[in-house]
Amino acid sequence: MQIGLGLDNTQAGTLATASLVGYLGLSVISGMLAARYGPRIVIAVSLLLAGVGMLITGLAGGFLGALVGQAITGVGSGGSNVPVMGLLPAWFSARRRGLASGVAVTGSSLAIIFIGFLIPRILTAYEQNGWRIAWFIFGGITLVFAVGGFLFLRNDPSEVGATPLGADTGLPVVPLRMGPIHLGRVYRSVTVWHIGLVYVAFGFSYIIYVTFFAKYLITEGNYSPEAAGRLFMTMGWFSLLCGLVWGTVSDVIGRKYALMIVYLIHAVAFSLFALWPAPAGFTLSAALFGLTAWSIPAIMAATCGDLLGPRLAPAAFGFLTIFFGIGQAVGPSAAGLIADAVGSFSPVFLLAGGVAFLGAVGTAFLRPVAAATDGGSSAVVTPARDEVQAEV
Repeated sequence: MQIGLGLDNTQAGTLATASLVGYLGLSVISGMLAARYGPRIVIAVSLLLAGVGMLITGLAGGFLGALVGQAITGVGSGGSNVPVMGLLPAWFSARRRGLASGVAVTGSSLAIIFIGFLIPRILTAYEQNGWRIAWFIFGGITLVFAVGGFLFLRNDPSEVGATPLGADTGLPVVPLRMGPIHLGRVYRSVTVWHIGLVYVAFGFSYIIYVTFFAKYLITEGNYSPEAAGRLFMTMGWFSLLCGLVWGTVSDVIGRKYALMIVYLIHAVAFSLFALWPAPAGFTLSAALFGLTAWSIPAIMAATCGDLLGPRLAPAAFGFLTIFFGIGQAVGPSAAGLIADAVGSFSPVFLLAGGVAFLGAVGTAFLRPVAAATDGGSSAVVTPARDEVQAEV
């Protein structure tokens, strides 16, 4: 795309920035809109925007057109991802939310594998116009999902006469109330801010690892580009089950302890790249990260439902995404400065490992989160089954 539009590196980077800014901006707003009007309509409209943005990108004749397309795509992406994850607490009880969120984030791994298979073939078959065809395909698929989301998604189980999966079967079917919301419960919550600061560590550390993964292997690990790409793809395959496994673990041992374990595994995985610069060390590092890669967002989404209930979960997850985005934005720049200063990426991966370890330490000071019900004014954990009784 950069070659086809005659873009320099600065312009190409600006396109990525436009998409990221749009994503972060809508992450918060979409969470509030989903809490106010229901996730279904917000998801459908946002996917529609994302699809249109991709089509505009494919039609772009120059930098400005591509910039507009990518900004719209970012807005639609942020506007759909947060409500999707925030939708899960309404459909699953606290004892099943981790598993459900884990299954949901597996979609990221499937998409990466699909893209890795499809894009090289499109670029080879269509040469100069291959990048346009790719954007048209992505846009078309996204528009199909927008229509499917509007037709088949429901805001909560009561719309189909059901109760959340895993809830006591004797409970009455209570619809999720729409209308005014008390966002102060999100933004004034000390626990939410604490979780957000912990989430910064993931955004900062993981983006350093995946951004400089191949470059380090090629420049300092004596890997060929093809070999580095194969190891990166292997990591993607390992990540297929990470959300499901660790989401389930969080249901069993609690969100706090699952997060601590995952952060510690990340600290080891990132540090191994610097401390064991050999094929065995690189492979073990990739496997460890792959087995835990997307589990932190899954656990965070489940935690939002536990802490604030189904109604405010999208707003809470959107607010947490700001912290994640800050870490993600700062990480590569800080890593690049360090690598340029010392002439090696080894300290960069040690930095990522250290920040992931700080994430584990920060998680250790979290108070255990009790599961909340929609609109509950207070929640009390019963010792016997860790279930919640709430005044609604």
